[in-house]
Amino acid sequence: MATTVPPVADPVFEDRVIRKAFRHLISFLFILFIFSYLDRINIGFAALAMNKELKLSSTMYGLAITIFYVGYAFFEIPSNICLRRYGARKWIARILITWGLASAATMFAVGPKSLYAVRLMVGIFEAGFLPGIILYLTYWFPPTYRARATSLFMIAQPVTMIFGAPLSGLILDHTHGAMGFAGWRWLFVIEGLPAVLLGVVTYFYLSDGPADAKWLTDQEKVALQNRLEREQPASTTRPGWGAWRELITRPIVFLSIAYFCLVEGLNGNAQWAPQIVREVFKSYGFTFSTIGLLIAIPSCIALVVMVIWGAHSDRKMERTWHVVLPVLLAACGWLLIAWASLPPVRLLGVAFCATGAFTGMSLFWTIPARVLSPNGRPIGIAFINMWGMVSAAVSPLIFGFLRDKTNTWAASMIFVACMLIVCSGFVLAVRAKETVAAADATLAAAQAK
Repeated sequence: MATTVPPVADPVFEDRVIRKAFRHLISFLFILFIFSYLDRINIGFAALAMNKELKLSSTMYGLAITIFYVGYAFFEIPSNICLRRYGARKWIARILITWGLASAATMFAVGPKSLYAVRLMVGIFEAGFLPGIILYLTYWFPPTYRARATSLFMIAQPVTMIFGAPLSGLILDHTHGAMGFAGWRWLFVIEGLPAVLLGVVTYFYLSDGPADAKWLTDQEKVALQNRLEREQPASTTRPGWGAWRELITRPIVFLSIAYFCLVEGLNGNAQWAPQIVREVFKSYGFTFSTIGLLIAIPSCIALVVMVIWGAHSDRKMERTWHVVLPVLLAACGWLLIAWASLPPVRLLGVAFCATGAFTGMSLFWTIPARVLSPNGRPIGIAFINMWGMVSAAVSPLIFGFLRDKTNTWAASMIFVACMLIVCSGFVLAVRAKETVAAADATLAAAQAK
């Protein structure tokens, strides 16, 4: 029997299909990102005990984080090219399995050099996961839904902090000495191996795109494809050199600089928050579990704000200020931690940092898809994220160096705040460039008539 295809423009039916995609796809990708982010930040909790055992200074610990991001950044673009060539199902499954094994292997580190080696492998194997998922979302969701899709995926970061922080604290407190291993070693095993299992599930569950999704009917596949084609025009850039040339256009250069600066705030919050909170409340003698619970509070706030702010951005179809305002809030948070004296006020600063950075990042990724052609997106998104990984590689060294030299966190926090302010400026510059381009296009069309 022939399949009945809905009308080309049936927004009610199309919206229903998109909501179905939210239920089936975003929830699964959300789980994957939780374990990705957990494996990225658990070294921050491990450092509470690991640094002393391995005799790591703040600079050496920062170098361990840097090496992870060096591997990640170097293989970023090749990974996204492979994702497009081999398909999301196979490539994302490969990423999960290999990084999970490498992350668990961190338990065998016996000194700085072995720690550097294993963190380099984790970075290489995980490379391309985040930009790959960002690219994958453009295959499924039109621009009018993209902020909500990205935000719901990105809330995995604060959710991971909410549950991962207390979990990491409990593992450190209650597994120490089990089978003769320190708690921080068990931390890497317990939080790393689930990624391997999820990689196997990904291979059988995920589809390369709407056309391959078993949970969509033929009607729904056609409706979703019609909506995507109607809201995002076909690429005028040919694959190959034409796509690579987009990397040197002004909007992409500006976005790369902006993301470089934004990641300074994200990385500072993810990798150093446990040590910062411990120092802020050092007079209270809190356990690792209590420190984890304190870090979870700002993430709870970020979780709520990300959902509301993303939906508001889609309703208004405005992106720039929805990125700039949260980023500036994060900058204020870092300054508050640096200059405030009361512990509750400094904890409020941590909340500003988490809320602003997570929210700003989730909406930031709606902008590249708007300025890149469809053929340029695999390379362009990976290129922008690569500079974020370069920033993540550099920032721990700067953070640790300033901490060691000044014996205080204030200099590092002021540095991060300044970088976030610069990020806001470049995002605004992209908007200004787009406004000029739109005005030029309107004038050219009027002259042609």
